[in-house]
This record gives sequence, C-alpha cells and structure tokens, in this order.
Amino acid sequence: MMKCTKSTKEKRSAAIRNGLIALAGMVAAFGSGALAQAPPVAPTGSAVLAFGVLVGRWARTEGPYVINIGAVDENGKLDASYANPRPLPFHTAEVTRDGNALKLFFELRAGGYGGSTYTLKYDAASDSLRGVYDQVVVRQKFDVVFNRTK
Repeated sequence: MMKCTKSTKEKRSAAIRNGLIALAGMVAAFGSGALAQAPPVAPTGSAVLAFGVLVGRWARTEGPYVINIGAVDENGKLDASYANPRPLPFHTAEVTRDGNALKLFFELRAGGYGGSTYTLKYDAASDSLRGVYDQVVVRQKFDVVFNRTK
C-alpha cells in the first residue's frame, strides 16, 4: 500500500484540477464550434406556414383565370404558370414571408399584359389566394380571389 504524503495529495489534486481545466477548455472550444456550425432552426407552430402549402391549381372566382403552382423552392421562387384560358408564362413568380403571412407576387409580360401584376396573400382559413390584380394596360386594379381546385 502506498503511503500518501502531503506532496502526493497536492500533486494528485493539481493533476485533477489541471485535467478538469483542460476538459472545460475542450468543451468550450468544441462545443461552441458545434453550436456555431448548427443550421438555424425554423420556428415551429401552426402560425408559420411552409411555402409548400401553395402548390396546386388556383382558379379565380370570376373568369377563366387559373394559376398553377407546381413547386416552390426555399428562396420563394415559384414554378408557376397562368392561363386565361390558354397558358401564359409568368415573367416573375415568387412568394415571401411577411410575419406569419405568405405574400405572392406574379408579373405577366406576355402580349396584351404589359407588366400587369397579381399581388396576393395566402388565406389559410379559406385556403384561398386574395389580393389585387393590377391591369396596367387599361390602368385598372381589381380585388381578386383564387380558390384551390386541386
């Protein structure tokens, strides 16, 4: 059996203390690096809507106007087309987040549209797109509603 002298106890205590200090330093260095590299976590809860809720076919309540949204990327770019009743491409089709609301913007530059736009918000309660159609050629704005059909 080894006899513990004061100097042996002091050495052991110092070694333990130094080991703990080294361990704390490694946790701080590696732990903070892991936290810094972790991707941001999106807020959860029913109030925050995912862009994917917009995928579908949307028919305007008046007229043969249809917006088809096939996909949306995480940056808000929409893979979308318009029909009146024949298909037309959108020059711009995007969605942004305004608080918990999803705001959509579409611009038409095809013949006869000259930069007319739809500025819409997704209404989760009615599963509809509501907003304003700005028909720049005739200089008129119309309140519009698009309901999901598929």
